[in-house]
Amino acid sequence: MVEVQNLTKRYGNIKAVDNISFSVEPGVILGFLGPNGAGKSTTMNIITGYISSTSGTVTIDGCDILDNPKQAKAKIGYLPEIPPLYIDMTVRKYLEFMFDLKRVKLPKDKHIAEVMRLVHITGMEGRLIKNLSKGYKQRVGFAQALLGNPPVLILDEPTVGLDPKQIIEIRNLIRSLGKKHTVIFSSHVLSEVSEICDRVIVIAKGKIVADAKTDELAATLSNNLKLSLIIEGASSAVIAELKKIPNVKSVKKLREFSGNSAKYTVDYQKDTDIRRDVFNAMSRIECPILEMQSGNESLEEMFLRLTKEKGGKSDDSNS
Repeated sequence: MVEVQNLTKRYGNIKAVDNISFSVEPGVILGFLGPNGAGKSTTMNIITGYISSTSGTVTIDGCDILDNPKQAKAKIGYLPEIPPLYIDMTVRKYLEFMFDLKRVKLPKDKHIAEVMRLVHITGMEGRLIKNLSKGYKQRVGFAQALLGNPPVLILDEPTVGLDPKQIIEIRNLIRSLGKKHTVIFSSHVLSEVSEICDRVIVIAKGKIVADAKTDELAATLSNNLKLSLIIEGASSAVIAELKKIPNVKSVKKLREFSGNSAKYTVDYQKDTDIRRDVFNAMSRIECPILEMQSGNESLEEMFLRLTKEKGGKSDDSNS
């Protein structure tokens, strides 16, 4: 549905986007994740045709965004970080205006009523937009993006500035929209991406540094796995025995507890499972395992590592 090939955007000597390629299939919610200044908004602005690329191509359902802009843009619903609202209009008048501006061919009254119902603003149709809360303004922005039933939705930081209740409501809305639309959703909030998206692309300093399904991201990108253990017994014996286990790369003692027990982390080789070997090793030296759980790299730790490795910065204005 969305195909990005060798996309580059330069501002003078600065590469805001550096030769990135990816595709998004129909019905997928793609999280576009990166620190401020990573190139997320620039990429999304190019995909929507708002700005042009220096090189590379973007096609929406087979239509090139530069060669066939009208056809390509007709397939996109775009919600920028600041919704494009005319605040002195009522909700209904604004949506009617946007319906005409987009030259939507569907039955006008019926379609606008359906869109308002979908984003839960039916009761607000006679209200002036300037008198709405930020959460409802965001919903009106969603409504204009949905006019014409575009197959692709581009959402740039849609929950910024909302209170916790509004954030939950918008997240639920995005999940429901993902059932019928291809959604590209940018954010720098890690928990949000992991909750909403089917797939995540991590971008840092204009480059893609990770691309994986959300539930496979940590396992795909971590070279090591971790096991967190609380074991009773002499630390020297525990550490020595754990280090003998095949595929163990390192053992660290984190803290001691009363009762001659301590907490350890064991880094071990990816694509292996050492739990049975750990159990057998501790049985041999008669050191009971009081707790064993996965201690794999969190999404936050992985994100910081990836963006640091690629030199991601947070003060670049080309976000």
